[in-house]
Amino acid sequence: MIKREITQELRQVASQYPVVTIIGPRQSGKTTLAKMTFPDYSYCSLEDPDIRQFAIQDPRSFLKKYNKNTIFDEIQRVPELLSYLQALVDEDNSEGRFIVTGSHQLKLRAEISQSLAGRTALLTLLPFTIAEASQLTTFKSRDTLLYTGFFPRVHQDKLNPTKAYANYYSTYIERDVRQLINLKNVSLFEKFLKLLAGRVGQVINYNSLSNDIGVSAVTLKEWLSVLEASFIIFKLEPYFENFGKRVIKSPKIYFNDTGLLAYLLDIDSGNIIGRDPLIGSIFENLIVLELMKARYNQGLNPNIYFFRDSNGLEVDIIYKKGSQLIPIEIKSAATFNKVFAKSIHKFQKLTPKAQKGFVVYAGDFTAQTETYSIVNYRNCPLVVI
Repeated sequence: MIKREITQELRQVASQYPVVTIIGPRQSGKTTLAKMTFPDYSYCSLEDPDIRQFAIQDPRSFLKKYNKNTIFDEIQRVPELLSYLQALVDEDNSEGRFIVTGSHQLKLRAEISQSLAGRTALLTLLPFTIAEASQLTTFKSRDTLLYTGFFPRVHQDKLNPTKAYANYYSTYIERDVRQLINLKNVSLFEKFLKLLAGRVGQVINYNSLSNDIGVSAVTLKEWLSVLEASFIIFKLEPYFENFGKRVIKSPKIYFNDTGLLAYLLDIDSGNIIGRDPLIGSIFENLIVLELMKARYNQGLNPNIYFFRDSNGLEVDIIYKKGSQLIPIEIKSAATFNKVFAKSIHKFQKLTPKAQKGFVVYAGDFTAQTETYSIVNYRNCPLVVI
């Protein structure tokens, strides 16, 4: 077991709030994090049918057993329990009284807003960062890292990534999707998910997807919200303000793990991922995730966007730091070329808010210029955030 980078933030907010809520994908390590950080706490898994039934039928008696210093795992299975927790912490709001975890983002956020507003800190735990995974696995190349992905069990148990993500995917479809929507045609949903994988890093076009799948755009938006709610994908929103030019206002789609993405793209070996036509987008997905994780692990919102205007200017990431805009370009190449910084220069001329930028790439050469820094991808969170 390794100490997760979010541990310090978890300890800090537990000393300030009576409840701490940890959300994130299934198998991202939420339970292990909570148990390792608070080893003396009681533990209650609401995935257990008997325990769940007890909590649903008689929540007051249930909470007499777990009334202090308890970890409630997968709280979204009994969301009504949050109202009873509210009553308990209103009577005694001792810091760090309850740690709750959940895997369904939208459902849990809605319940928290209603029941625990002002009483809980909310943390997001995604799978391992590159630095965390590297403590357990030696990555011989960029491609091995992308293919292996970052779910803790893959590294801790030395699992075959293709088989591990196949099992994860099957479990996700059977458990989470069927809980969230009345899915009549599983094969169409699976086709949708694979088509999204093939368009990773692209601005989403509902009409195009609707034509390819044969499902209405309304249904596709519902399915996309389900994928977001269960931490399979996330949207990267565009940054726009009055630049005097028309800018794109639709989001891009990325996946919460490159290993799962590789599986959905039918990539079954680290030896072939580098030859895939989508290698640039897969690598871009990795860097976007690393920057998001660095922010989440500090208890902060990501504050990252992309930029594209109607004249063809595109910047992979705009990191908003206060009023400052930091342009970041991502390149999967191992050899640096000055052309990589072309969009950074153009964006810096577009607005006075633009600061010194970064080129994040797969090579080892690093350097500083007046307008941008050249950064190896393994070090980008430390340098950029």
